[in-house]
Amino acid sequence: MPEYDDSNRAFLQAFMARSCMTFEDAQPILAAILTVSEGRTVDPDEVGEDQFSDFISAANTAVSPFDLEIRSSLPQVLESAQQDAPATPLKRVYALVNTTSDPLTQLATTYTPDELAFLKRLLDYMFIKNNTRLCEGMAVTQMQAVQLHKAPSSERQSTSNESTQTQTAAVQSLRMTQAETMIIHLIEEGWLQKSRKGFLSLTPRALMELRGWLVLTYNDEGFDGRPIERIKFCAACKDIITVGQRCENRECKGRLHDHCMRNFFRMQQEEKCPVCKEEWPGDKFVGERALTANPRPSNAVPRQRQSSSAVPSALGETSEDENDSEEQEQT
Repeated sequence: MPEYDDSNRAFLQAFMARSCMTFEDAQPILAAILTVSEGRTVDPDEVGEDQFSDFISAANTAVSPFDLEIRSSLPQVLESAQQDAPATPLKRVYALVNTTSDPLTQLATTYTPDELAFLKRLLDYMFIKNNTRLCEGMAVTQMQAVQLHKAPSSERQSTSNESTQTQTAAVQSLRMTQAETMIIHLIEEGWLQKSRKGFLSLTPRALMELRGWLVLTYNDEGFDGRPIERIKFCAACKDIITVGQRCENRECKGRLHDHCMRNFFRMQQEEKCPVCKEEWPGDKFVGERALTANPRPSNAVPRQRQSSSAVPSALGETSEDENDSEEQEQT
């Protein structure tokens, strides 16, 4: 590998300023860097993927002592142009990820405790309320997200230790306008993405950054000793799946991203579940399609429960979700 030099340092600084980028984003940056280092004009189209990979590898070597790593993932929610032309190759996203510290602690430098509590309620809604055994949505509408601005009474109560010498400030509700503004900021900063149908979900950068925290927080053991796996993984690429398809057998762990499914079945030459080997249904979805393909009947839940902003606890509480989801089961 070439010696780590000023060109590598300049690329790393550019990457850290953006937190995430695609190869196409990196081409003009590397072209400008190489123009200076080589003393000639380098066109962005001259920068190849192999050269980009060398810079990524060198950057990873430089940041690894600081518990940082550049990871990559394919997007699960298609951009507007790709929705119009699904055959367009997906652009792999590269993100600078902190490998040790709590990602939500990192956000504390940007957001207030009340805003972080709102973010936690938003994630709970995605991965608990809208992610049940029978409906793996893992997304929320913007209206649902804004309605979480109000902190439930359990969060608003002050808590203290046994000696009552220290006390944690109670979480306060946000105003609706504050929640709307925070959602906009989370989208602009690359944590949330909004689909054409208006659903909010985590971006590839957020899934890479929060992977360990999401598994630790939302995968648990139920009261009956059975594992609760709300964070699920693609059987092909092993990354977290929030958009794709699933096996018809609800007990099976077979899940595939849309982009992985095409390649997987092409290689296997048959459309069978990669885990249980049963026929792949093709109409059992993960993500917003699970929420829209079989919407809850309008008379299934009393109006007061539909408008409630309360979010179940992240650990162990499955009964209410299971009861709600039973009403969504397909006939």
